[in-house]
Amino acid sequence: MKKSLLLAVIAFGVSGTAMANADLAKSKNCMTCHNVDAKVVGPAFKEVAKKYAADKTAEAKLVQKVLKGGSGAWGAIPMPANTQVSEAEAKTLVKWVLSLK
Repeated sequence: MKKSLLLAVIAFGVSGTAMANADLAKSKNCMTCHNVDAKVVGPAFKEVAKKYAADKTAEAKLVQKVLKGGSGAWGAIPMPANTQVSEAEAKTLVKWVLSLK
């Protein structure tokens, strides 16, 4: 396979995965309170990625926050538990959020 074609396939796969995870966030109602680039009710996903960039335990902590909810990390407004999100979906969402730049 030619190098340019291989790079195009890889780029499509990466952007396709990123889009799929944005679609998952929409389908699980994450976008009701969050946005990729701007604060809505909760912080922008890019701000979350920035805050936790150096934290090696961030993925596990954030998966639990998605599942169980929490408060205090971003202000007084609590994040509700997301009972419609499975643990596997929470891991996918958190990995996607932490990958944002």
